Amino acid sequence: MKKLTNIGFYLITDSTLSKNGVFSDVENAVKAGCKIVQYREKNKSKKDMIAEAEKLKQICNGRAIFLVNDSVDIACDVNADGVHIGQSDIPIETARGFLGKDKIIGLTVHNIKEAIEAVNLGADYIGLAPIFATDTKDDAGCPCGVEMISKVRKQVSLPIVAVGGINKNNMVDVLENGADSVVSISPVIGVDDVYGEVEGFIKIIQEYKSK
Repeated sequence: MKKLTNIGFYLITDSTLSKNGVFSDVENAVKAGCKIVQYREKNKSKKDMIAEAEKLKQICNGRAIFLVNDSVDIACDVNADGVHIGQSDIPIETARGFLGKDKIIGLTVHNIKEAIEAVNLGADYIGLAPIFATDTKDDAGCPCGVEMISKVRKQVSLPIVAVGGINKNNMVDVLENGADSVVSISPVIGVDDVYGEVEGFIKIIQEYKSK
């Protein structure tokens, strides 16, 4: 399995929010030093999603871990590095049966109980969400705040990816409370200079971790 260490900034694609298109977003993010990419697409046919996932995997190949959101079958079809699933998606044990022990499985959690359960189920990392209020996902739920990161950190040793409403102004607080990685969607892919934005996030993470 690919090691989930020093993953830093975590890019999630979103074709509805992207200003330059998902291929451009991922290419620029990876060039800027992003080490993990999740392909998230809700509005296209499976055929189109497979074609996009194949191209995105080629962009990431050897430079960044490539995960597919929700769709274990697409992850298998394109030999992705793994999947990220939510609480109401396919069970981890079922996903593991399809993917095998060497692939990465991330699970979205919202509280301590779900985080501990993720460990017991064999998740490779958790996506704790939403930290702050966000408009990116309609079903994101109420923000749990940075305090939840700290509470979860005390209970689990898995890498914590913090998701929801994170930007350059609040991300140090997120890191200080125990997050290993951060996701920021609209502030990154909704602008012209994706490379510069990702580079900026990575710089803040590196500066914090080098203290």
